[in-house]
Amino acid sequence: MTRPMDVVLRGTRLNAPRVISAQGTLDDAALASRIDALVAWLARTGIRRVASRLDNGPSWFVLDLALREIGGVHVPLPVFFSEAQVRHALASSGAQCVVTAREDAMPPGVEALSGFLDGERLAYWRTPAHDAPGPALPHRTACITYTSGTTGRPRGVCLDAETLFTVAGSLVDAASAVAPRRHLCLMPLATLLENVAGLYATLLADAEIALPSLSEIGYTGATGLDVPTLLRCLHRYQPESVILVPQLLLALVMAAEQGAPLPASLRYIAVGGGRVGPGLLQRARALGLPVFEGYGLTECGSVVCLNRPEATRDGSVGRPLPHARISIVEGEIQVEGARALAYLGGEPLPDGPVRTGDLGYQDDEGYVHITGRRKNVFITAFGRNVSPEWVESELLAHPAIAQAVVWGEAQADNVAVLVPRRADIDDARLARALADINAGLPDYARVARFVRAGAPFTADAGLMTANGRPRREAILGRYQAEVDACYRRPPNVSPSGVAA
Repeated sequence: MTRPMDVVLRGTRLNAPRVISAQGTLDDAALASRIDALVAWLARTGIRRVASRLDNGPSWFVLDLALREIGGVHVPLPVFFSEAQVRHALASSGAQCVVTAREDAMPPGVEALSGFLDGERLAYWRTPAHDAPGPALPHRTACITYTSGTTGRPRGVCLDAETLFTVAGSLVDAASAVAPRRHLCLMPLATLLENVAGLYATLLADAEIALPSLSEIGYTGATGLDVPTLLRCLHRYQPESVILVPQLLLALVMAAEQGAPLPASLRYIAVGGGRVGPGLLQRARALGLPVFEGYGLTECGSVVCLNRPEATRDGSVGRPLPHARISIVEGEIQVEGARALAYLGGEPLPDGPVRTGDLGYQDDEGYVHITGRRKNVFITAFGRNVSPEWVESELLAHPAIAQAVVWGEAQADNVAVLVPRRADIDDARLARALADINAGLPDYARVARFVRAGAPFTADAGLMTANGRPRREAILGRYQAEVDACYRRPPNVSPSGVAA
């Protein structure tokens, strides 16, 4: 099995950039030198379980590869984690220290500043577990990644390096028809998808990695995005490949439709992390964007299925990658192949295929189609099953709607709690937007009513998970009175799909 570190040690880019950032470039020799220095520090201190709370950039990458080199454990903490989430992650993982940028304030849950490393770019902070053995981890654990789950307490998933590198190798094969030579990391590196599909797969493909900071990309807080800054970032680095979540793709499509130029260098845009509406994919293709939708989950080491340049079917998430096998059991997608070792705390994954909780089917040519989440499906008064993610993806593709949650359990028609994209969008404009969207939906899935949310859904308000998914029960509970009241009034949109 080829490891990403093996590529660096071969030194194929001794006179060409391997890593590009605002601080300059690193070739393989410079990258290996920084990794070696951290490996020596880890050996000297005996530290093997390291949490990091770092911005995107070369230092994150150097620390991760140093831990891979010694067989240590990396616990990446997303920069958007709350103080309570950071404390929980440190306590549950038993990390011996937390690594931050030198200029960062002391993170929660640590005892003291212990020193500096990586040429004094980084600070490392002692934790209560520094000298005491932490909780037992499954043999071969290399990474503890935290999923946001359905509550405010993130759930740790233990993964081994072989699983991560196997998935990365499959992704290199999937992109071989295009073979991108420069990848731009646009998602936080603490996100498993960017870690595996961005960093590891790009190294295994022997290509360049562009690593701007999150502010250089245009992120503001946990969910904010400045699109002009994102566009400048794309033009600055001229990537051939990027990974986007659906909302990032929508931002680029809307900007391009309004005349903003996108870099001609883009040859491979992978989209995942949520359902992508067919309408958005069609708009992207009309602009000439090479978009390929995929699907994966943390328990399977990230990506499981992916559309590819030579094998694409819109409406699907592609065919399974070589390491994965898909089966459909009572409508639920189940996956065999690469899988996590266990959940943190000793909770094992059940034997057999990983039950994803996602509903879908596999067509005659092997393409996998996702139709929703088992736990989110509601049944209308007419007995029709509706997966709200499907309807919401259509709503979110409309330029008037920023956030949406759809519900209709035991009701004759469906309601949406909506956050408009701009404050100056009035209710009449929202009703016209729903009418436009309803025209492309079957009658049982149409949204006949809406409640205008008083404020955007945020993680701080308890209405979003840390990685940006809506907490449905919390949102519907917050607006229950308004939902009940709207069902006592005539619909906002008529059953035929036009604004009332």
